Amino acid sequence: MSYTRVGVVTGANKGIGLAIVRNLALQYPKSPLNNGPLLIYLTARDNTKGEEALRSLQQDSQLTKAKALTSDGGLAEIKYHTLDIADSKSIASFAEYLQNTHGDGVDFIINNAGIAMQGFDANVVKTTLGCNYYGTLEASNTFLPRLKETGRLVNLGSMSGHLNSQFSDAVREDFLASKTVPDVTKLMERFTSAVEAGNEKKQGWPSAEYAVSKSGVIGMTRAVAAAEKAKGSKVLINSCCPGWVQTDMTKGKGAKTPDEGAKTPVMLALEDIGGRSGLFWQHERPIDW
Repeated sequence: MSYTRVGVVTGANKGIGLAIVRNLALQYPKSPLNNGPLLIYLTARDNTKGEEALRSLQQDSQLTKAKALTSDGGLAEIKYHTLDIADSKSIASFAEYLQNTHGDGVDFIINNAGIAMQGFDANVVKTTLGCNYYGTLEASNTFLPRLKETGRLVNLGSMSGHLNSQFSDAVREDFLASKTVPDVTKLMERFTSAVEAGNEKKQGWPSAEYAVSKSGVIGMTRAVAAAEKAKGSKVLINSCCPGWVQTDMTKGKGAKTPDEGAKTPVMLALEDIGGRSGLFWQHERPIDW
């Protein structure tokens, strides 16, 4: 089967990622970008969990009722592919697959994959930033050339990465002053060094590796968008917060269901957003970082 649109969702075997895939299939028929069949790659680092997630969607009552999938006469087909954004070889392998299989490019990438660990020490910080910041950065840089001229890149940040009172004024100002990816990366390195020295709070950082990693994602996404715009690229690049969602990561707590949390990233992938790029979104609208 041939597809007129192709999209990728990372970390999609459960929670928000799985809900994003479901809602892409449900919302696509009403999207102004709908111009024919859509192929969605559900990606995950664990093959067994990824295949189980795919089967769950193929049997999903919402999708069946809406006749959203091609097997029911709809427009969307979902396929599974292995991808671990914390593994450079995995990122490169999937990028090569996309190039070989979809030589004309893909339409959107939604980088949802991320981790939240228990405890706080230098190793936890290194592992968390390695996936959430450096992994998302590498995936963004590697997949950008695979996007079509009018493609979209959506990176999931978090309100935990909002530049609120958990950061000192000086650190907050440094984040806001960052213009390039190296600027943001230096901030991640500063935080890591501060934790290793045991004085992150004295230097104005919270003892919260997940929050800092998501601040990095928001700042990095803004910087990547600016760099692409300077090249004359029409690709729209944004970050967003899905909200406080009931997932394993929040231990079932939260004010939103996964489907509600999927609304903003799905909108950024499928709706007319007026050409806006480099922004941080929540509740389907851009907000101040």
